Amino acid sequence: MRRPHLPARLPLDPYILALLATVGLAALLPARGPAATAADLASTAAVALLFFLYGARLSTREALDGLRHWRLHLTVLACTFVLFPLLGLAARGLVPGLLTTPLYGGLLFLCLVPSTVQSSIAFTSIARGNVPAAICAGSFSSLAGIVLTPLLAAGLLGGDAGGFSLDSLLKITVQLLLPFLLGQALRPWVGGFLVRHKQVLGYVDRGSILLVVYSAFSAGVVAGIWHQVSLPRLAALMLVEAVLLAVMLLATWYGAARLGFGRADRIAIQFAGSKKSLAAGLPMASVLFGAHAALAVLPLMLFHQMQLMVCAVIARRRAQDPLPELAADRVADVSPARQRPAPRAR
Repeated sequence: MRRPHLPARLPLDPYILALLATVGLAALLPARGPAATAADLASTAAVALLFFLYGARLSTREALDGLRHWRLHLTVLACTFVLFPLLGLAARGLVPGLLTTPLYGGLLFLCLVPSTVQSSIAFTSIARGNVPAAICAGSFSSLAGIVLTPLLAAGLLGGDAGGFSLDSLLKITVQLLLPFLLGQALRPWVGGFLVRHKQVLGYVDRGSILLVVYSAFSAGVVAGIWHQVSLPRLAALMLVEAVLLAVMLLATWYGAARLGFGRADRIAIQFAGSKKSLAAGLPMASVLFGAHAALAVLPLMLFHQMQLMVCAVIARRRAQDPLPELAADRVADVSPARQRPAPRAR
């Protein structure tokens, strides 16, 4: 009897294993007290360093080209603040069959949160997409979310929705915009070194996401929100969120193609338009939900972990795809002029 042949390489992505290990570490050894503060500071510093490195690597012309890509930015904003909320409203029919009213409130809230910035850019970079456009699209989404998320929550969730937060605006400016501008200013001195050592950016991309995952998951474990919902309801919530993420990933990828965007832009739209920011959602939830914020952010925390793991696989797969110019070269190599002439009929 012939033994089954095992593949030489198991289909396991090392980065996915690293994400799962980080989640397991946070579940077993969550950051508490001073350690939690240190984890938050490390995550903030990693994100600021990420933007500094991108600012130092990108030429000013590339940055301005990304800023002028208004069709891409409007597409991402429409996905984040129009399509997502519509899907959230449609999920109202799942109450009380699959979701409880508090869980549905949290699910609708996650649909109103702006797009994440650092992981969208990191995955766009890994997948060889339009990084300048992803930087601008993610930043615009975060800035717009400061105003749109509380307004949408006030209209759709009912109840107090906070308001415009100068602290949130200051945080976005200090953590994202200023490091990027500093990198642009220092680019003549450090840009060449970073371009020659792209592996440094790869470590920062992946390391920043791992830090954010550990810090966010630790906060949920310490708050004890995982014990406030039954396992069947938790499984139903994860199923609904998996369908939501799949719909958004398909809509952003194929919808961008129908709108005439190229491969690099489609990658930026998919990663920026299908994600939700846990960093922006947590402080907003504390204002919108008050004492019930812990249970309200549970859907957002689960969706955040799910989107990181799924998009990590997609980014690595996209990175292995042949670029359009390489595919064109291959077609040219098999042109009719170079093909073997057909034999003459006798």
